[in-house]
Amino acid sequence: MHGSSILALTDIGTTEIEIDVFLYRAVFCGQRCAPRIQCNHIVCMQGVMKVSVVIPTLNEEHTLAAIIEGCRPYAYEIVVVDGHSTDATRAVAEAAGARVLLDNRKGKGAALRLAIEQVTGDIIVFIDADGSHDPTDIPRLIEPIVRGEADHVSASRLIGGSSELHGGFDECFRLMGSSFITACINWRFKVRLSESQNGFRAIRTDVARQLGLTENITTIEQEMIIKTLKKGFRMAEVPSHEHKRKMGYSKISVRKVWFRYVYSLIKHLFF
Repeated sequence: MHGSSILALTDIGTTEIEIDVFLYRAVFCGQRCAPRIQCNHIVCMQGVMKVSVVIPTLNEEHTLAAIIEGCRPYAYEIVVVDGHSTDATRAVAEAAGARVLLDNRKGKGAALRLAIEQVTGDIIVFIDADGSHDPTDIPRLIEPIVRGEADHVSASRLIGGSSELHGGFDECFRLMGSSFITACINWRFKVRLSESQNGFRAIRTDVARQLGLTENITTIEQEMIIKTLKKGFRMAEVPSHEHKRKMGYSKISVRKVWFRYVYSLIKHLFF
């Protein structure tokens, strides 16, 4: 299957480059790009697709540079949406060559909604800045979209494993709550997803802009899945391991926001 894709692509005048993407080789697109220079355009059977990587941040100066560098081989552009960090996060992002946006201080959801309107790529990849997501999983994440099999792909810690979701009561409650929400989504739309809360995901830009997203906090992740299914777009998931965050701490207190998850779930599932 992969070999035939490469054959079809080389038939239209492309040249293979050295970076592995999708378990087969990516191809040099030849559009306004110097020969033998990695251009970061993903070529699919529908044409050239550009990937915008979006990284929401809040005081992530110690881990951000490594995440940006890890994403660079797969990205046409890297956009950091900062929540008015009080450390050197924005300076680190700019020094690493990322485009920096400031959010409206309302939360991660508002930051992602801002990015969706600002990116210029055909596919958006959302990835956290704390080191819990592995940028080398980006090719696996976008593959179903590039192959024309999905419009929105979420990375799953439940099938890929997690070094975070175990060991304490907070993790226990997070896992139980996430499983309940996912079960409700599966029941409502007759699908079989393993989770619904992972921030590591890819979505076609045109689809993201049609969803009418409204959530301001991390509830945007379940809203994005629910509205993808409600509007008839294709949802998929791939395994991805969630690593222990390299520094810092979670900015989410389940005890303070659990009711917003329940309210968001009911509102978007049934209304």
